[in-house]
Amino acid sequence: MNGFQYYTPTKVVFGKDTEHQAGALVREFGGTKVLVHYGKGSVKRSGLLDRVFQSLDEAGIPWVELGGAVPNPHLSLVHEGIELCKKEGVDFILAVGGGSAIDSAKAIGYGVKYDGEVWNFYEKIAVAKDSVPVGVVLTLAATGSEMSNSSVITNEEGWLKRGYSSDLGRPKFAIMNPELTYTLPEYQTMSGCVDIMMHTMERYFSHEMNTELTDSLAEGLLKTVMHQAKILLKNPQDYDARSEIFWAGSLSHNGLTGCGRVGDWACHQLEHELGGMFDVTHGAGLAAVWGSWARYVYMNDIPRFAKFAVNVMDVPYNYADPEKTVLEGIEALEDFFRSIHMPTSVRELGVELTEAQILELAYKCSHMDKRTIGGIQKLTRSDMAEIYRMAK
Repeated sequence: MNGFQYYTPTKVVFGKDTEHQAGALVREFGGTKVLVHYGKGSVKRSGLLDRVFQSLDEAGIPWVELGGAVPNPHLSLVHEGIELCKKEGVDFILAVGGGSAIDSAKAIGYGVKYDGEVWNFYEKIAVAKDSVPVGVVLTLAATGSEMSNSSVITNEEGWLKRGYSSDLGRPKFAIMNPELTYTLPEYQTMSGCVDIMMHTMERYFSHEMNTELTDSLAEGLLKTVMHQAKILLKNPQDYDARSEIFWAGSLSHNGLTGCGRVGDWACHQLEHELGGMFDVTHGAGLAAVWGSWARYVYMNDIPRFAKFAVNVMDVPYNYADPEKTVLEGIEALEDFFRSIHMPTSVRELGVELTEAQILELAYKCSHMDKRTIGGIQKLTRSDMAEIYRMAK
């Protein structure tokens, strides 16, 4: 097991009607004027936003609002939020929504405290030194951004999707009422389940083998999500299943399932370019590329892939042919994706990749030939292009 630091300071307030505590929590963490940041309108239509505003009013905290966060959140809206916060003297940002609103809120928080272009952080040419604190009222189990240090933003100039991680961006609190997810469309719910699984699997697929406890936590989380996803297909308003998925989303990306090892993260990098160029839903994009990535790299660590097949996918271990175990495990996970109506190819995302687009995706994913990605196997630009071809 590698040495590690585990830091997860977010206060979680979980359960029914917890959104009514938003104002008190903002005050607890020092907020005196709040930017309420949200998406396209579902939080308005459901009445959630009004409940949040009422809670802030009751706590005596003035607020301004900024809607419009979209999947694969845009840099232009981050710029708008930064200017609004500076103009209004905002000292706390409350994200109401899913990962898009949260990631955008984190970027706004960095930008308010920075004299330069906030995109510099995402291009890794600057490091954040301060941030406006962020709180969350979560409405979607998917990204885990409510407890993570990560934020992913898309720059419309070039449609580049880039991530930045800083503990300054970890939310001060996360309000998590599973009932707020009842009305989500099936596609969003299942895409979220895949995203949760992939946050865990990106850490799980690591060359470190002496991580028994961390492995067991990851395997248990994955099996829980798979079981509960099937329940939600039949009954989207099952409170217990929604609760399990909600909590799994947070634990999948707060660092717990990565303690003691270095993760892979190649699938996320490959999907980021699909999301940037084609605006596909993140979890669905991950499902579309995972099988191709796995088949491309598994020979680099057959024991790890076999452990996943046996302990997560319930594939019997083939002592005469461990490689067969691995391939059956990969197919079993793809079968699960299909069973929850998720894609296993880019074509199923509605995107017909041309060779020119494949080369452009690989070029962007390699950061214009300046990096490799992955841990199980270091992937060059040509490797990335081949995985996109396999996934098309």
